Amino acid sequence: MNKIETELIEGLKQVINEIVEEPIDESMVMIEIPKDNSKGDYSSNIAMRLTKIMKQNPQAIASQFVEKLPNYCPSLDSVEVAGPGFLNFWIKGDQLAGIIKTILDKGDDYGKNTSGQNEKVLVEWISVNPTGPLHIGHARSTAWGDVVCRLMEASGYDVLREYYINDAGNQIDNLALSLIARYKESMGLDFELPQDGYHGEDVMEIALIIKEKYGEDLLEREDVLEFFKQKGIQYEMDRIYEDLQYFRVNIDSWISEQDLYDNGLVEDVIVKMKEKDLVYNQDDALWFKSSLYGDDKDRVLIKSDGLYTYLTPDIANHLHKIDRGYNNLVNFWGADHHGYIPRMKAALEALGHKDVLEVDIVQMVRMVEDGQEVKMSKRTGNAITLRDLCEDIGVDAVRYNMVTRALETHFDFDLGVARKQSNDNPVYYAQYAYARMNSIFEKANDVVPQDQYTLLVDEKEVDLLKHLGTYTEMISDAAKTRAPNKVTNYIQKLAQYFHSFYGAHKINDPSNPELSNERLALVKATQITLKNALEMIGVSSPKSM
Repeated sequence: MNKIETELIEGLKQVINEIVEEPIDESMVMIEIPKDNSKGDYSSNIAMRLTKIMKQNPQAIASQFVEKLPNYCPSLDSVEVAGPGFLNFWIKGDQLAGIIKTILDKGDDYGKNTSGQNEKVLVEWISVNPTGPLHIGHARSTAWGDVVCRLMEASGYDVLREYYINDAGNQIDNLALSLIARYKESMGLDFELPQDGYHGEDVMEIALIIKEKYGEDLLEREDVLEFFKQKGIQYEMDRIYEDLQYFRVNIDSWISEQDLYDNGLVEDVIVKMKEKDLVYNQDDALWFKSSLYGDDKDRVLIKSDGLYTYLTPDIANHLHKIDRGYNNLVNFWGADHHGYIPRMKAALEALGHKDVLEVDIVQMVRMVEDGQEVKMSKRTGNAITLRDLCEDIGVDAVRYNMVTRALETHFDFDLGVARKQSNDNPVYYAQYAYARMNSIFEKANDVVPQDQYTLLVDEKEVDLLKHLGTYTEMISDAAKTRAPNKVTNYIQKLAQYFHSFYGAHKINDPSNPELSNERLALVKATQITLKNALEMIGVSSPKSM
């Protein structure tokens, strides 16, 4: 909350302490910004919420707030009762405009807050198998998780960004066999791609690189399969790393599934579960009693052929996070992993780590162009890579669009709209607002900072001021709820309020230098806020369009 909102909330609580005999739940005390300015700068329904407790008419309760609230809220200009008992508040103009000084003073730090209180959190959200490049199916989760980390860092959380490399299992064997087949093909030998192999161009490229670098006698090696596994993983992960950097995503920690096996951490899971009597044998397989901890049925840890299921190394991975001091784990998983959540939480609870893991499900995005869905398939090699998409419409457009809708919703990403240089394209609309602000300062004098701004009383100026004042609270809330779409919603409204203000007023008026200076200060505060918001989602702020 900004200073004014905090003052109003605390003032309402002080009045409640005077007029209500019993303690109340303080979460009842809320204020909001009305959509209609005629209903005040802020409003509250607290009087109606207190009717059952006080056993009075809400209008009678509201009248007591009208009488007493000014004693606790020096920023308040007036307060009135509306309708069945709403309280509408008007704030003194110079108090609303005080946000300008705050923003100008804080600059790039405006929006940063300490709501996370240095809480340690480990976020894992991409973890694409190293069997091919990042493709458009990964775009939403890649952008979303990165912005969540940015929001948490801005809100004072101690964040570790981790990538879990799935470099063990059948998919890696199939990658190696696919590389060997393409290696043979490059030398004119008979070859056959495995049934579950990978047919993409990247596999052929890697095979040719291996041939050029290591020669044509690799098939004679005793460890030929292991050699191609390691080289395949290395080249695929190098490509993934480069694509992430290109997409403005940084990773702090890279954890290998194979390392978990090699260091005995997977085997340790079985040992710990046996010690706690959490497993049993049935049909030559080892089962985890997960149904005792909220799962709908028990789960296999070791199959009848002696191989681990996917669950076992995943448990080891999460225990490894906890062993490193992280008791707040956040994962972003695809929609096909929804049923996986109860079994993972059951395993952690059974091993003494209840309520340490939160999982958000990433729903699919459907790419459309000219009304038709853009199809893709990783195994057949028809995938459109994330880099291809970014080179087509730009990194800004991909990142922005991928965080505009709530994560639990499906949505169609229209490639045609994303290419448009018009207001139909939300990222263009926002960036154009920033460029327009920059053009103002190319023609105007520098802003002379003031301790108070008293002339910004027009409705469109007030709308802009109030919205600027909600930015820090929005960042804190978006971090807590892991909802980057709240940032893009904020940006669109900020751009809308600015364009409306710009269209209604002459900002730089030499005949009225004092008002001009205050309006320029308002534009500068808006520009700073917009830049900070765009940076929060990893989008650039162009000086011209």
